[in-house]
Amino acid sequence: MRSLLEGNINKQLISLALPLILGNILQQFYNTVDSFIAGQWISQNAFNAIGTAGSMMNLFIFMINGCCNGITIIFSQYYGERNELGIKKEMFISLVFGLCFVFLLSFIGLLNLNTFLKLMSTPKCIFLLVKKYLTIIILFLFITFIYNWSSSVLRSFGDSKMALYVLGLSVFINIILDIVFVVLFHQGVQALAYATIISQLISSLCSTYYLIKRYPFVCFKLSQITNIKPLLKTTINYGLISALHQSSLYLGKLFIQGAINSAGMNIVTAYAVTTRIEGLINSFGDSGCAAISILVGQNYGAHNIKRTKETLFKGLKLMISLSIILSIIIILLTKPMTLLFVEKSQYQVIHETFIYMFVVCIFYVFCFIGNVFVGFYRGIGRVDIPFKGTTMHVTLRVILSYLLIHHLGLVGVALGCGVGWIFVNLYQVYQYRRLDIFNK
Repeated sequence: MRSLLEGNINKQLISLALPLILGNILQQFYNTVDSFIAGQWISQNAFNAIGTAGSMMNLFIFMINGCCNGITIIFSQYYGERNELGIKKEMFISLVFGLCFVFLLSFIGLLNLNTFLKLMSTPKCIFLLVKKYLTIIILFLFITFIYNWSSSVLRSFGDSKMALYVLGLSVFINIILDIVFVVLFHQGVQALAYATIISQLISSLCSTYYLIKRYPFVCFKLSQITNIKPLLKTTINYGLISALHQSSLYLGKLFIQGAINSAGMNIVTAYAVTTRIEGLINSFGDSGCAAISILVGQNYGAHNIKRTKETLFKGLKLMISLSIILSIIIILLTKPMTLLFVEKSQYQVIHETFIYMFVVCIFYVFCFIGNVFVGFYRGIGRVDIPFKGTTMHVTLRVILSYLLIHHLGLVGVALGCGVGWIFVNLYQVYQYRRLDIFNK
C-alpha cells in the first residue's frame, strides 16, 4: 500500500494535485472535441445541438462525479486505517449503490427528456438532434459511473497518476472514434454520443483491470459482505449529499446564466469567454481540493489528528500562494486570451471580459481558501458542511447577480461571486471552530 501517513505534506499535496490539474484541463479538451467535429464535419445545427446538450449532460455528470467524490472519502479513510475488509465491503456497496443511483437518474432523465428540453427553450431546429444525442448519453450513464467510480477508487489510494492515464486513454479513443464515425463514415450526432460511451467503456475496463492487479485486496467474496447496514447508510449519506453538492453548484450557474441572458448579447458573449478562462484557474482550485481530501482522508482514517490538521494548514498556505500567482497571471493574460474567442472590433465584449476577470481575480484567494476547507471537510466525512456552504454561496451569488447586473454589468456578477466566497469562508471557519476534536 502506498502511504500518505508520513513524509513531506507539501510534496505529497503537489504530487497528488499535478495529475489532477492535468486531468481537469484534459477533461475540458475532451468536451471540446465533439463540438469541434460536429461543427466541421456535420453541420452548424449539429454544433449547436452538442453545445445545448452539454448543459443538461453536465448536470448528470456533476451528480455522478459528486456521488463518486462521496464514496472516495470512505475508501481514503479505510485505506489510511489499513482496513482491507472495510475496503472489500465498500467496493461491493459503492458499486451496487452507485449503479442503482445512476439507473434512477437514467429513468428520470429519459422519462422527462422532452420536458427538460422544453424548459431549456431548446430551438425547434435542433430539438431532435439534441434529443438523439442525450438519449444515448442518458441510457448509458451506468458506463459513465463505472468509469468515474474506478478512477475515484484509484485516487483515494493516492494513485492519481493512473487516474490521469485512464482519462488520457479515454480522450484518445474518443477522438479516434469521432474521426472514424463522423469524418470517415459520415454519421450524425448519435455517432458522437456512441464514441463517448465506447471510449469510457474501454477506459473503465482498463482501469478496473489495473485496480484488481495493482491492489488485489479490493477483490471480495460475497461471504465477506456481512453486517453492512451501517456502512451502507454511510455510503448513501456521503454519495447523495456529495451529488446534491455538485448539482446545486451547477444549477446555480444555470440560474446566473439566466441573469446574463437578460443583459444583452455583449454581456452574454463576454460571460461565455470568462467562463472558459475561469475554467482554467478553477482546474487548480478543484485539483487542490481533491488532493487535500485524499491526504486528509487517509490520515483521519489512521486517527492521526495532528497530521490531519497540518494538511489543512499547509494546504491553506499552498493554495493562497497559488491563487495570488494565478490571479496576477490571469489579469495580465485576459485580453490576449479574449482575442482567441472574439474579434478585435468587439470592444465592449473585450472591456466587459477584462473588467469581470480583474474584479473576480481580486477575490480568487477566497475561492481557493474555500476549496481547501471543502477538501478538508470531505476528508473527515463532514460532507454536509460543503453542501450547506455551497447552497448558501450559490443562493447569495444568484440574488446579487440579478440585483447588480443591470446597474454594473458583469462587474455586478463578479462582486456577487466574491461576496459569496467571503461569506462561505466565514461559515467554514465557524464550523471548524465547532469541531471539538481539532481544538484539543
